Amino acid sequence: MAQQWFIGLMSGTSLDGIDGALCRLDDNGQWGGVHGHVHHDFDPALREALFALQRSGPNECHRAALAANALALAYARVCQALCAEAGVSANQVRAIGAHGQTIRHQPAPPGQPPGSGYTLQLNQPALLAECTGIDVIADFRSRDVAAGGQGAPLVPPFHQALFSNADEPRAVVNIGGISNLTVLDPERPLLGFDSGPGNALLDHWCQRHTGHAYDDAGRWSASGQVQTALLSTCLADPYFAAPPPKSTGRDLFNPEWLAAQLHGQAHLAPADVQATLAELTARCIADAVNQHAPASRRLLVCGGGALNDDLMTRLATLLPHCQVQSTTLHGLPPLQVEAAAFAWLAFMHVHRRPANAVSVTGAAGPRILGACSPA
Repeated sequence: MAQQWFIGLMSGTSLDGIDGALCRLDDNGQWGGVHGHVHHDFDPALREALFALQRSGPNECHRAALAANALALAYARVCQALCAEAGVSANQVRAIGAHGQTIRHQPAPPGQPPGSGYTLQLNQPALLAECTGIDVIADFRSRDVAAGGQGAPLVPPFHQALFSNADEPRAVVNIGGISNLTVLDPERPLLGFDSGPGNALLDHWCQRHTGHAYDDAGRWSASGQVQTALLSTCLADPYFAAPPPKSTGRDLFNPEWLAAQLHGQAHLAPADVQATLAELTARCIADAVNQHAPASRRLLVCGGGALNDDLMTRLATLLPHCQVQSTTLHGLPPLQVEAAAFAWLAFMHVHRRPANAVSVTGAAGPRILGACSPA
């Protein structure tokens, strides 16, 4: 069976940079593994521009267009580094799956027609195709949103393809800027949804009070004490009680949201707030597992949160019936999973196969995701 090379690119809500994965699949979609992984940090100016575009501002269209161009050029450098590292030429790569940078995500509310919602990923796939000489598949969410779905999360079908086990109910959680949960139960349809904040609030608070971009291994949050009143205030947000399908992002869980929760609590020590935010991330994941995946005996963790020892410890404490494990133990390191998923999604587009899961997004039916910019 012929093998094909695909590249997957991911720059998520953490806004820490770009992960690229060079992957192989055969014509039937049989996974052939990751054969190269590259991470490039964002240039500080691009990172700041992307942060600024998370909310409206002056000259927004112009700034977004220039940021999209800069992002595509950064994507191209990741692709070139991947090919050089693996000794693979551009003409051997069938396609690039490039998610883009989500700057708005507002799918239609329940009961509203599909045209009342939208999702916007900043990208310039034509420029990326021009720079790499490789077909680029992008804009994966829009087709699902047009069909009345949430357009997110997109990765549960990939989690199912790689991590499901016919003999064991499992759950997978990706902890990026937002946490999204996948339920892999052989007795039930595939389920997946955004459980709530992941690293986004933790990174913001850490940057503000320590000057560091993130809380390395969760050492700072581990030094603080959870403030139960603040935690209860945060958990009272209606998002957590809403049933799936549901998805969220920085449109909701952002610095303004956190400031509102902290109103009247300026006396709290910054380390205690960090501890409370870590507990919030762990609690919303654990609550989602307990409610929607109670039979799961294993929770596989990917994304940057898998490298946060404090978060992993909190999850293990909250889920004593589950083995909380990094996806590394199941064949794919945590920082490679999402990029690999977009290589898989590019494969699905090229082979004209639906890649959304109706049970996850709530779309009207299976859809082929993405749009192609030919080389």
